Amino acid sequence: MLKGKAFAKINLTLDVTGILENGYHSIASVMQTISLYDEISVGKNDSGEIRLYSDGGEYADGMPLDERNTCHKAAKVFLEKIGFRQGVDIHIKKNIPSQAGLGGGSSDAATVLRLMNKLFEADLSFDELQKIAIEIGADVPFLVTGGCALCEGMGEILTPIEKGLEGYVLLVKPDFGISTPEAYRLFDEKKLPYGSSSEAVMKSGSFSGLLSNDLEKAVANPEIEEIKRRLVRLGASDSLMTGSGSCVYGLFEDKKVAENALASLGGYLCEPVSSEEVTS
Repeated sequence: MLKGKAFAKINLTLDVTGILENGYHSIASVMQTISLYDEISVGKNDSGEIRLYSDGGEYADGMPLDERNTCHKAAKVFLEKIGFRQGVDIHIKKNIPSQAGLGGGSSDAATVLRLMNKLFEADLSFDELQKIAIEIGADVPFLVTGGCALCEGMGEILTPIEKGLEGYVLLVKPDFGISTPEAYRLFDEKKLPYGSSSEAVMKSGSFSGLLSNDLEKAVANPEIEEIKRRLVRLGASDSLMTGSGSCVYGLFEDKKVAENALASLGGYLCEPVSSEEVTS
């Protein structure tokens, strides 16, 4: 059985850029993987079935262990692509909260693709895995390789960014979650303008002062705004809601300052994770 880490991600920018013919929204988003991770194990079985198991973790309760799970979808699509009729056992330990905007389910699926590529000696390139990944979900192609990248379209058009985020990331999640469809519904309902922060980041080569999230503007939740204010008061250089929420992060240059903020607010203190670490 092969084991791997499914790293969470944060959105440094998230611009809604339009609506595609299939009804989904197009985006431009600079994403960065961070050191909070789920633990995934994959092995073959003789049943001919894809079987999912929970190995616990803080957020394992309520996780579906059937075809609704992104890991099941990833395994099914991968086996179809390589033409194998092989049973697979997948063990999942959940440490990334759901409905947080951290990409936990997507990263689990991406990790299943990487592990199954090794398990079945399929020798697919990361580009080939990313083409499979878009059939599973919008964030999955980026999370196949992680690191830092501009993600466009439905998330399948990737431009790696060599110099990613540095320093420390403190994640603070409110007691409530936000579903992705609800966040986009609010964006459309409020008729908010399309953002351009990702373009500004790519032109400047810096994230400083350019963090922006169109879905945060759509959600407009006072508790999220208060967490952001507290993070900045405690020394964060900037703060933003990630993805469709509800998790908020603060960026810190100094570890001690970040640790003091963690002691005050709770949450998870993380560091950026490179593409090399994700794919090793």
